[in-house]
Amino acid sequence: MNGLNFLEKMYVKALFRDRMADLHGSAFESFFQNVMSLSHDDFVPVRTHGNIGDLSADGLSLHSGKLYACYGPEVFDAKKVEEKFASDLEGAMSKRGGEFTTFVFVHNDTRGLHPKVASLLAQARRDHVPLLFEPLSPSQLRQKVLRLPRGEVEDLFGAEIPVHDVAYGIGLADVKPLLDHLVEKRTPANRQHRPPNLLQVSDQKMEYNRLSEDERETLRLAMMHTYLLDDYYDNVADVTARDDAADGFRAYYQELAEVCTTPDQIVYELGHYVLGNLRADRARERALDVVLAYFFETCDIFDAPPPGWAPALREASMS
Repeated sequence: MNGLNFLEKMYVKALFRDRMADLHGSAFESFFQNVMSLSHDDFVPVRTHGNIGDLSADGLSLHSGKLYACYGPEVFDAKKVEEKFASDLEGAMSKRGGEFTTFVFVHNDTRGLHPKVASLLAQARRDHVPLLFEPLSPSQLRQKVLRLPRGEVEDLFGAEIPVHDVAYGIGLADVKPLLDHLVEKRTPANRQHRPPNLLQVSDQKMEYNRLSEDERETLRLAMMHTYLLDDYYDNVADVTARDDAADGFRAYYQELAEVCTTPDQIVYELGHYVLGNLRADRARERALDVVLAYFFETCDIFDAPPPGWAPALREASMS
């Protein structure tokens, strides 16, 4: 079965977000169990049965030794979550001792892990060595969904994914005047006007984000013309134009980072964001490279390395 393509992933992300807004209590538990059953061959959903209940588990992963406990309230209540966590943990340890090595607290809070839950997990790990504890968030559940074959995703949501390839021109209309400016000004005659202190694209940032050598070379060459963007934004009437464009790039990059499998694919899809998916003329494609180099170097797209980062540190941590 075929996996989701990029456009389908973007559609499913929105579908997942809408579905999560209505998933509470047993509905959230059932959805979680369905996703896990499709994602992991060793996952066993635990349903409530008669007077024995679910024996303090909503699912078990047999190979990894993980026990899952779901908490999906409609409104978060710190006291109730603490009581639920304590009850599930106590029940799991007394009724399923020896069946698991990791206790996974599954929640439906799309805003992220509540500080109270983080504290509960940390305290439980200290109190119950060598048992491990970890959360499973909606964003982690979404990633499992995005890795499923298209047919299974459609079965999960009970609907066809209505995404078809379409041809479209300029993707980001607000950038069209900027592209026109770059096409006009990016000429050999203007090379003499380049500032002497022209910035170079960061090799460290390109290494940190694992860009291919082809993409690195493209960014290095395009960086020689990024001063033209400063010229453009310095002369537009709308003083917020640059910040608005940067915000758009940053938000779209963050969406791409969640669904793309390689850094080069992110660069490719950012090109669609600016130009659309129709084949552009070479002058406009070169202008696009300049735009991407500019927003790459100003840290609006891709992540900056943390202070003190070096390639050797990354390789050491992976060994």
